[in-house]
Amino acid sequence: MPDAKNPWLGLDGARIVVAGGSGTIGAALVSGFETAGATVGNIDLNPQHGAVRVTADLTTAQAGRDAIAQAREELGGLDVFVHAVGINDRRPIEAYDDADWERFIAINLTSAFATAQAALPQMREQGHGRIVFFSSVAGRSGHKLHGPYAATKGAINQLMRVMAHEHAQDGVTVNAVAPGYMDTELTRDYLDANPDKRAALVDLIPARRFGQLEEVVGPVLFLASRQASFITGQVLYIDGGRTVV
Repeated sequence: MPDAKNPWLGLDGARIVVAGGSGTIGAALVSGFETAGATVGNIDLNPQHGAVRVTADLTTAQAGRDAIAQAREELGGLDVFVHAVGINDRRPIEAYDDADWERFIAINLTSAFATAQAALPQMREQGHGRIVFFSSVAGRSGHKLHGPYAATKGAINQLMRVMAHEHAQDGVTVNAVAPGYMDTELTRDYLDANPDKRAALVDLIPARRFGQLEEVVGPVLFLASRQASFITGQVLYIDGGRTVV
């Protein structure tokens, strides 16, 4: 059936779940998918956007699986799942304790594993589906003060590749986007507290600026679309050239 809103993407009528759809990027994703004609479910601690809103604390695996089941039931199915849940806390390795490490693993990694695992069965059975994880340039590069964060994002990259390999024959694609420095609320808060860091961060980016929200939303919608049916197991860096150097 033609997509009157955007025939190229083919997302009109798609049933989409965004985990973390109330953050700055997550909310932009929900809006972007809705503009493309999709029906969107938002899983978050305080979901404020989306046609279906599921309140959940994704720090436990079972909570993640239950949230996906609820969103899928209320949407009447599931075609696309985007995991956009994550935290960061910039400190030297020695400054993190066991509780810090476990919190990073629970929020950034366990939530990704459990929710994506729960999203897979219907996608496999219906013979099509899209899963997109949010990684980071820190999952590739050894940035200082990003120890647990970088470890979880590197793990997500590998989880994504294995899932992509296992389910390519089922018509399910699994990819990741890896933003660099973006103009988000978290970045602004960090720079407000550390104004001397702005010039140094911009100097790391060949494009000489931070990325904008729409520059993340577009690539995610593409990977979720019918146009990306032969792309799987890939990390798409959205970084203004940060990982080129």
